[in-house]
Amino acid sequence: MPPLNHAELAWEFADLFSELEPDQINEILAKNVPLETLDFFQKYAETFAGAVGIEGDAARRMPNLLLMGYLLRVLEERLIEGDDGSDGEPDPEPDA
Repeated sequence: MPPLNHAELAWEFADLFSELEPDQINEILAKNVPLETLDFFQKYAETFAGAVGIEGDAARRMPNLLLMGYLLRVLEERLIEGDDGSDGEPDPEPDA
């Protein structure tokens, strides 16, 4: 099976995430998202929603949307670009 492209990875991640139990989600967050980042997403979403007039369920879900994007980027970096931030390919041999 060929590797997933970015869009396919995003859909697979969203499908998988929707099936997780709250304790599983909390474990993922604890291992992958600094507390300061969670706080930032909450505050930024509240500020943005208020500034553009987003209210109700959409406003309450905005931090989760930001968080999903962040987690997807973390996953992309680990799977597509490699755990160390490289592109996942071995370094070329230096010219002798």
